[in-house]
Amino acid sequence: MTLSPNAVEVLLCDADGNLFRSEEPAFEASASVTNRLLAELGIDRRYEPDELRREAMGRNFRATAVWLAARHGAAIEPQRLDGFVAQERLEVIEHLSRVLTPDLSVQRPLRRLRDRYQLAVVSSSALSRLAACFTAAGLDDLFPPHARISAEDSLEIPTSKPDPAVYAFAAHQCSVPTERALAVEDAVAGVQSAVAAGIPVVGNLHFVEEHERAERTTALLEAGAAEVVESWDALEELLAVGSTCAS
Repeated sequence: MTLSPNAVEVLLCDADGNLFRSEEPAFEASASVTNRLLAELGIDRRYEPDELRREAMGRNFRATAVWLAARHGAAIEPQRLDGFVAQERLEVIEHLSRVLTPDLSVQRPLRRLRDRYQLAVVSSSALSRLAACFTAAGLDDLFPPHARISAEDSLEIPTSKPDPAVYAFAAHQCSVPTERALAVEDAVAGVQSAVAAGIPVVGNLHFVEEHERAERTTALLEAGAAEVVESWDALEELLAVGSTCAS
């Protein structure tokens, strides 16, 4: 899908791994809950945090749990799943609240971008987790509660990325045609979600480890990202150059 910077009115930003370095610490807590669930289901397989992060990239815990159970030939009753979703949410929020800190390399370009675009967050994470992360990362003023859209809590039926429902809902909530929004994503599932909703995407490697960047760039482009940038500063520059060329 082609990127037209001059047409962009709203930046729809993924949260985890994009606005803050939350994925690695989140999976430290999430792996513990995941392994308890697998044990209860009689599944012998256990996951280390980084292995689970790679397997679950872009999915929330609910979707990951169902997917892992099915992969190992088991099913989860809705009531049991809801209980584990609540446990995982609580343990991850407590951990992220302790470890996340403000990052000026994110805050500064976003504050400048806010002068030109409406900002919103589109995440597979629960609103309670987003609230804790934004406070710890010092982003509450950039993404106040009304600008937070959660695939877990905002949709009538929770539907994780790569399903396009959360991005379609976000465009509707922001009152913009999909072609006048731009998604900023670090994960393949997020790119697929936005593209399927008709929203152009820029892949962002800001928090991707250096040794993973070449592979991630290829994956994001293959998933449909129009461009891939290495930082929020680079995204700001891309949009400024594109707008200048289009004018």
